[in-house]
Amino acid sequence: MIPLRDLNPTRTFPVLTVLIIGANVAVFLFQLTLPPMAERSFVFSYAMIPAKLGLALHDPRVGLLAAGGSLLTSMFLHGGLMHILGNTWFLWVFGDNIEDRLGHLRFVAFYLVCGIGAALAHAALNLNSTIPVVGASGAISGVLGAYLVLFPGRRVITLIPLPFFFFTAQLPAVVILGYWFVIQFVSGVSSLAGPGGPGVAWWAHIGGFLIGILLLPIFTPRRRQPQITSF
Repeated sequence: MIPLRDLNPTRTFPVLTVLIIGANVAVFLFQLTLPPMAERSFVFSYAMIPAKLGLALHDPRVGLLAAGGSLLTSMFLHGGLMHILGNTWFLWVFGDNIEDRLGHLRFVAFYLVCGIGAALAHAALNLNSTIPVVGASGAISGVLGAYLVLFPGRRVITLIPLPFFFFTAQLPAVVILGYWFVIQFVSGVSSLAGPGGPGVAWWAHIGGFLIGILLLPIFTPRRRQPQITSF
């Protein structure tokens, strides 16, 4: 199921959602300009590498600041065209309403905290991995978790592909996001069966989604109660 757009109007323009998407696209275009060896060096410098992060925690002389900074910079790197298209599309569909509800600055903080938490969740289960982890999907997963809590019944126009044809349907967000989470969880559990090569950081998705749900109350501004004068 591929969400096309949600039927959930906003009161404000999602300026920071657009800026985050623009930053991701700009970094990806920069990656495309680099020769293969230079791009590899760039990715390894700014991606989150679990083994490097773990080593830095045990021995700060290794470069704790650089390793910790990679938790942030890795969110703006992507491994290919479909990777960045998928991530930015989900952020475009669901991010505007979360930015509208949280407010612009709270939304950015929420997005970054979810992304960092998602990267740590992946690192915790892959402590010895030297495979670089890139992508905004952990942070975006937090946005999806928040959307599930805030707007479970909102309708989302969804493309449903079948083997020989496809069609669209209006489905509640809880169905789409619940289905998405089940796929991530089943895939994540399957990935624990044994080590593998480069692929999808399923537990970053799962971690980001759950962190988004847990942290949402902290970042959600309280609605002002209407003042009532009694006499």
